[in-house]
Amino acid sequence: MNDALTDELHTLATTARQRLVEGTAQLRDAYQGRPQTSILLKGRARLVDHELVRLWTACAMPASAALVAVGGYGRGELFPASDVDLLVLLSTPPDEALKARLSALVGALWDCGLEVGHAVRTVDECMIAAADDITVQTNLLEARLLAGDPALFAELSARYREALDVRAFYKAKLLEQEQRYARFNDTPYALEPNCKESPGGLRDLQMLGWIARAAGLGHSWRDLARHRLITGSEAGELRAIERFLQHIRIRLHHLTGRAEDRLLFDHQEKLARILGIEATPTRRASEVLMQRYYVTAKMVMQLNTVLLQNYGSVIFPDRGAAIVVNARFQVVRELLDIRDEDVFERHPSALLECFLLLQQRSELKGMTARTLRALWIHRNQVNAAFRADPAHRVLFLQILQQRRGIVRVFRKMNEYGILSRYIPAWRRIVGQMQHDLFHVYTVDQHILMVLRNVRRFTMGEHAHEYPLMTRLIMAFERPWLLYVAALFHDIAKGRGGDHSTLGMADAREFCVQHGMDADDSALVVWLVEQHLTMSRVAQKEDLSDPDVIQAFAQRMGNERRLTGMYLLSVADIRGTSPKVWNAWKGKLLEDLYRLTLRALGGARPHMDAEIEARKQ
Repeated sequence: MNDALTDELHTLATTARQRLVEGTAQLRDAYQGRPQTSILLKGRARLVDHELVRLWTACAMPASAALVAVGGYGRGELFPASDVDLLVLLSTPPDEALKARLSALVGALWDCGLEVGHAVRTVDECMIAAADDITVQTNLLEARLLAGDPALFAELSARYREALDVRAFYKAKLLEQEQRYARFNDTPYALEPNCKESPGGLRDLQMLGWIARAAGLGHSWRDLARHRLITGSEAGELRAIERFLQHIRIRLHHLTGRAEDRLLFDHQEKLARILGIEATPTRRASEVLMQRYYVTAKMVMQLNTVLLQNYGSVIFPDRGAAIVVNARFQVVRELLDIRDEDVFERHPSALLECFLLLQQRSELKGMTARTLRALWIHRNQVNAAFRADPAHRVLFLQILQQRRGIVRVFRKMNEYGILSRYIPAWRRIVGQMQHDLFHVYTVDQHILMVLRNVRRFTMGEHAHEYPLMTRLIMAFERPWLLYVAALFHDIAKGRGGDHSTLGMADAREFCVQHGMDADDSALVVWLVEQHLTMSRVAQKEDLSDPDVIQAFAQRMGNERRLTGMYLLSVADIRGTSPKVWNAWKGKLLEDLYRLTLRALGGARPHMDAEIEARKQ
């Protein structure tokens, strides 16, 4: 490659950089005045298009080569600080001269100030890469020709479409989402969520678009409504939700000057101010913003579930025979399904029964889309009269007493608004922020994490993580009482006053209303009131002082209370943040438990058995 071309590319890159800076500033200014996400995203993509085509033309690439936009850029959308993903498509592998030319092109792209991700491949190499990597396959799904040989691009498009296995793609994307959710502990309610990658974020919406495109179901929410995969109102909701999340991400990029997708504490108050959100007498502006974000993320997850199921019905059309469960429910393809659209209206108790069935029937993987829709539509039937019905109280206790599925159904009850209507105090903590150094989840999600931890103590597959916990809970009579204590231990946060005392009153009311045994009620109420005590003593006081142990033993009263407190305390601390729990805190709590147990005259856990359990 000659020096003249190098100099020309450098000159072009310098002027391109200036035009990009000016064009980006104009887009930003226009957005500040009238924030329309599609105009900014498409405008920046077009701005970058023009500069890339200029540089490609200047490089005098072979006539049988093409420059292709892929990924989000291929979709014709580019966030303010997002990477530019490119494919240089060749008819044959490059020789040394072409490699040098391509290297100069990539250098010029970086000189423009763009963050560039690129690949250089032939059509054959693209097909091999797509077969091996679902990310490459997804990027090519949205490929868009920028410059070069249209025939070569058409060949890639045709071969890609011919090779695309829609069923395999659908399964791979579902697995990808499942793995992504796991990285975020399956919750959108982290206090500093990622508006792109967290459950309920933009990635969930993009995934719906990818599968629809792959299956030939359309390119817009309106297309999906035309195919009767969602309702017209749901299509409108999805578009509004998408705009809101795009707006958040654009503002974050503008605020930070980089590709920052996390709603960090440092940004939340500033972002709320930029968005014109004001504080209320009881909540900061950032809390109002985050509450709106969490409500949006919850709706994304609900619609994501509905659409993925409906996609599955199209992609795998064999519905299979329905298995009748009772007069209200049936099982279709391992999903619980209502037998009639008005079943919740005619049988309000079915609003709780469906969750009990999820626990009792191990073959069920969830609920059908129409069941979830009906559940959401009829959630307001859970009112004062519903809560006062003895049959409904029995059903709710049955849900708490099941040996499996407790965490899954309480998460679903929370997601679909049933839990906040059955336990009115719960409504105040849904999406409620916690401004401290320890918690990384909203109050409601922290409680569900504690519930999950208590449940894990009972599961054999987690016995290696909590050998002593597992053994203690297996010997604990009616361990479901710990679930009740977990549900109420932080339920009064944010009300003002001592949340332990206020939560104790809520727990007492629940126990009385549900006709629980007096001793069981007393234990639950006491655990809620004292739930911070063991952690405080273990971490703040001298455990080698006999007086400390004796005072703590008197406060515990008996071995059952001590064991319940120990189990709840460990579950609580581990439910605040993965970073808060450590071996040292675990040892302090265990030492306090053992010393207090001895002071109470209780049986010491068998050390040999514990050593063996730790080995397994």
